[in-house]
Amino acid sequence: MASRITPEEQADLHKALYDALNPLVSAIRSRETGLPSERAWEADPVDVTLSVLAAWKVVDVEIKRLTAHAAATAGSYGASYEQLGAVWGITRQGARKKWPDAAGRRAPGAAGVRKFALFGGTAELARSSSGDWGWTATGADGASGTAADGTRYPTAEEAAAHAGAFLKEHSLDTGGRS
Repeated sequence: MASRITPEEQADLHKALYDALNPLVSAIRSRETGLPSERAWEADPVDVTLSVLAAWKVVDVEIKRLTAHAAATAGSYGASYEQLGAVWGITRQGARKKWPDAAGRRAPGAAGVRKFALFGGTAELARSSSGDWGWTATGADGASGTAADGTRYPTAEEAAAHAGAFLKEHSLDTGGRS
C-alpha cells in the first residue's frame, strides 16, 4: 500500500522542497561566511554545495521527527505495525524496528480515550457516554487547558484539532509571539 505519486506531483514536490530549502541554505551560508545573505553565494562552489547538503541534513532530521510523530499518532488511533509498514513500504517487523513505540499503545478498554503528543506537549481526548468528545492538554510551556466551557465535539478529529491548536499556542517555539 505504499503511496505512489504522479510525475506531475513529483515535479511539484521537487519545486516546493527546493523553494522551502533555499532560505535555509542562504541562512546557513550567511552564518558560515559572515557575508550578507545576498552575497553568501559568492564563495567556492564546493563550499556553496556543502551548505546545500547541510541544509538537507537539517530537513532530513526534521522529516524523521515528523515521520515518527505521524506513526505514533496513527498508532494511538489503533493502526497496527502491519498497517504502518504497508504505508511505508516495509514489513511489519521493519515498522516495529523503525517506530518501536508507535503501535499497540492504546490501553485495553480505553477505546474512548486517545492520547497524543504535539509541539512538545501532550493531549488526551476522551469520549463521553453520549458519544461526543472533549480534550485536556498540557503544553510544552506547562500550561494546562481543556475544551472551553465544557464544549464537546462530535468527532475525535475535531476535538484533536482544538487540542492541537492549544498545544501549538503553548509550545516553546513562540513563532514570533512576544
